[in-house]
Amino acid sequence: MISKVDLADKFTLFKDHWHPRVVGELNDSYVKLAKLKGEFVWHQHVDEDEMFLVIKGMLLIRLRDQEITVSEGEFVVIPKGVEHCPVAEEEVHVLLLEPKSTLHTGDVVTDMTVTTIDWI
Repeated sequence: MISKVDLADKFTLFKDHWHPRVVGELNDSYVKLAKLKGEFVWHQHVDEDEMFLVIKGMLLIRLRDQEITVSEGEFVVIPKGVEHCPVAEEEVHVLLLEPKSTLHTGDVVTDMTVTTIDWI
């Protein structure tokens, strides 16, 4: 069955930060939602590109040679193999589009690593 997804409604279903939830599938990729606050870990995705679409707030993506500010309604694609560190001074709501194999901490395993992705 084909159904639409209400992003605002889905964001009310969880409160924790840095724990992506799946809201859809597109070919071999997941559409995920996450709330971000604070600084994440430096990491890279060796084999996967990652897209951050900011729904609410402002996200800073630190790269080794630059910083990118992503505002509401904007997105950035981080190419595979590029080290990055997302930072959210205030809570940010993002939509992520990435291959199903993508771990959100990439090549780094920390206590922030989520190994089981929940559907909402």
